Amino acid sequence: MNPVNPNATQKAKELLAYLYETAGNAIITGQHTQTDPMEEVVYIKEITGAAPKLQGFELLGYSPNINYEDASQECLIEVEENKGTVETALKWAKETGGIVAICFHWFSPIGGRDKAFYAKNTDFDASKVLVEGTKEREAFYSDMDVIARELQKFLDEDIPVLFRPFHEADGDWFWWGAKGDEVGRELYKLMFEYYVNQKHLDNLLWVWNSPKREGFPGEEYVDVISRDVYLTEKKPTDYKEEYEELIRNTTASKVAALAEVGYIPDVEMLSESKIPWAFYMTWSKEFCIGEQYNTVAETKKMYDSSYAVKL
Repeated sequence: MNPVNPNATQKAKELLAYLYETAGNAIITGQHTQTDPMEEVVYIKEITGAAPKLQGFELLGYSPNINYEDASQECLIEVEENKGTVETALKWAKETGGIVAICFHWFSPIGGRDKAFYAKNTDFDASKVLVEGTKEREAFYSDMDVIARELQKFLDEDIPVLFRPFHEADGDWFWWGAKGDEVGRELYKLMFEYYVNQKHLDNLLWVWNSPKREGFPGEEYVDVISRDVYLTEKKPTDYKEEYEELIRNTTASKVAALAEVGYIPDVEMLSESKIPWAFYMTWSKEFCIGEQYNTVAETKKMYDSSYAVKL
């Protein structure tokens, strides 16, 4: 299966082929981090002796419209921790050959306070981005230019990136999902067209991140289908039901991933069921470190398994 960008780099093609080869035969271990010390990866190495093959990084600190004057301490800490993530990701990728995944908690292009990627903290109307000539559309493209310059750094180093914009577009908690699935879908398509045809970011593999039928942009825009799953109750699972819902509402012809999880999938169940998740990525901080979500024994079980792909 070739990338949806006809001009995709060879490395991007090879990464996508690798995901297809892996899905159903193994699962790539993944971990999100948002700090330069990458304390989650340090923790995993300490308790398992291994390291994740995939690492998730965050672009929120590069948002052009952060309202520092009207931000909580929590927001300021998160922005500070996420500064320099591009350089951290570049260094990590070059040193390890690991897989880079990137998402973007995008502070609204206009207005907003505190963590303005949350709809509750901004009056930015994403539907107006879809209207020619609006200030919302102009600001949207201006922000995209800023982020394109950061993504260009990976292209310059010939590093492919699993790029997951407008994540969780099936929810109404982020401004890009607050106006409904169709708006989130069209925002994604605008970015795809701009980054592929104008910015020529040919190292990106495009990861769609919603299990909703109404939001799916179409196979011609998506390399990887994915979803985020935070179970309300802990249980051993291979996320079979979540996989079946995802392919039922999007497509069965694309490789699938657990882009974010709170609880690590049960690797024994996966090795038996062969549910074809190419990778999973545990979220950062307490979702990884400590035993609030995943115990040391559960993390070790994953990283000790021959079914799990590590660095």
